[in-house]
Amino acid sequence: MLKEIIRREQVSDDHLPKTLHPIIRQIYARRGVTNETQLELTALHLCAVDSLKGLPEACALLHIALKEQKNITVIGDFDADGATSTALMMEALKMLGSNNQHFLVPNRFKYGYGLTPEIVEIAASQGAQVLVTVDNGISCIAGVNRAKALGLEVVVTDHHLPGNTVPAADAIVNPNQVGCNFASKALAGVGVAFYFMLALRKYLREQAWFEQQNISEPNIAQLLDLVALGTVADVVSLDANNRILVEQGLKRIRAGATRPGIQALIEVAGKNQQKLAASDFGFALGPRINAAGRLDDMAFGINCLLAKDLSTARVMAADLDDLNKTRREIEQGMQEEAEQVLKSLQFSEDNLPHGISLFHADWHQGVIGIVAGRLKEKYHRPSIVFARANDENDNSSEDSSHDSNEIKGSARSIPGLHIRDLLEHIDSQHPGIILKFGGHAMAAGLSIHADKFQEFSALFEQYAQQWLSVEALTGVLASDGSLLTQDMTLDFAELLRAAGPWGQNFPEPLFDDTFTLVQQRIVGEKHLKLVVEKDQKVFDAIAFNVDIKRWPDHQAKQVKLAYRLDINEFRGKQSLQLMVEQLD
Repeated sequence: MLKEIIRREQVSDDHLPKTLHPIIRQIYARRGVTNETQLELTALHLCAVDSLKGLPEACALLHIALKEQKNITVIGDFDADGATSTALMMEALKMLGSNNQHFLVPNRFKYGYGLTPEIVEIAASQGAQVLVTVDNGISCIAGVNRAKALGLEVVVTDHHLPGNTVPAADAIVNPNQVGCNFASKALAGVGVAFYFMLALRKYLREQAWFEQQNISEPNIAQLLDLVALGTVADVVSLDANNRILVEQGLKRIRAGATRPGIQALIEVAGKNQQKLAASDFGFALGPRINAAGRLDDMAFGINCLLAKDLSTARVMAADLDDLNKTRREIEQGMQEEAEQVLKSLQFSEDNLPHGISLFHADWHQGVIGIVAGRLKEKYHRPSIVFARANDENDNSSEDSSHDSNEIKGSARSIPGLHIRDLLEHIDSQHPGIILKFGGHAMAAGLSIHADKFQEFSALFEQYAQQWLSVEALTGVLASDGSLLTQDMTLDFAELLRAAGPWGQNFPEPLFDDTFTLVQQRIVGEKHLKLVVEKDQKVFDAIAFNVDIKRWPDHQAKQVKLAYRLDINEFRGKQSLQLMVEQLD
């Protein structure tokens, strides 16, 4: 589905430094940068840690746990944010003097998401005394209740939106909980964990802990490489605070001050560590970590991040790379099947539903979120893809806690429809349809009974139609306009890269123009390699995952591209390349 290209309006950029390249100055102003300070991505400008609600209680509890060397068990999540959060908490607790810290990540297929009663039982059987959740917990009412019944202490750290009821934990640290005055509501789970550990270090300093234990006060900034990776991989909004966290993490990585696990992931992804960009977290490193949680056990990904030497990390990173290749193969097959289903329903671009919901008994639960995202991108509709919660692909045992009739859905939305709010509305208006749900504006997860799928699908379409405006249904690409050929250079591409980090809600600059087609050919099955010309200057370009029924089109003499300036590295040489977002 071709999107309408809309050029961003020219805005005043007089408030920004004249030393900036004029195009970059305008790009910043269009993205809401209101003063020069917001461009100073230093730790001095981070939001104050003291404003996070729940930190005093959480720090006091962990101080006692450290003093008594209690078994602290970190309960993680099975995505890249959860993996980096878990690794950060494990590293920080050790740096702060714990000798009894452990982690436990629920198997996606057997136990599902978060601090469930079943996971609490496992943690308790392994000797846990204090549970600390990362990137989950705010919706785990039953799990926290079970932990308290067993005499465990519970600290919840999360960033997901809370429901009407919050768990009865001993402490909750979440910028999105009611009454929290923390300025940035966009922290990822790993960002919340980082702030918690900063606060705990300060609390321990005030208690003279480090002198008492005869240990050096640690530099928590050493963990910013994990924060940067998890923040970008979780696709949270890159507000000013998150941009600082990401930029500081990137600087450490580029300077070689990163852990062996991240270095090994960079190597196996074929990236240049000294020139790593924020987008590499989302498209190269994050998917390899996520593959462990999608297909196997996220403990593989966490242990890679915790590896103490490069040789061990390289072996783990290679295994994660293999899992990611398998994930891509499964995803490709599921995506093709999903598109066949849509064709069989005789949908066209003029006749698309307002919300797409699909279920197939043989689909793999681990990659339904990616497929939902692909459908959302292709058709510009909120999409939910369901798979059985417990099937032959799950590697689950017979004692799985899942109802055999339960199916799990992963939802991805478009601007203009808050998917978690829509699910909450369905749940409140039609009790019993949804078993459980949670998430954000743009992504959510839910469980329903398989025999309720048709009913749910009809309700999803009904409310999506009511909630989506005509404007929201029209996909658009926001362009920063055309570039003069004198600015289409390797030097300017370097300036753009350095002007980042770019990401969610602080998008990388996109340009558009009409070019003369010089060459076009398919590479790698369905990627289109192009040579295009403008003002007697030629440029290499590449468009990924094109419709091979339409391209290459040797009748076409011109092509309209929406593109990003990119730097291609091959055998140590750099060249300018246009990364095509859309061609017509």
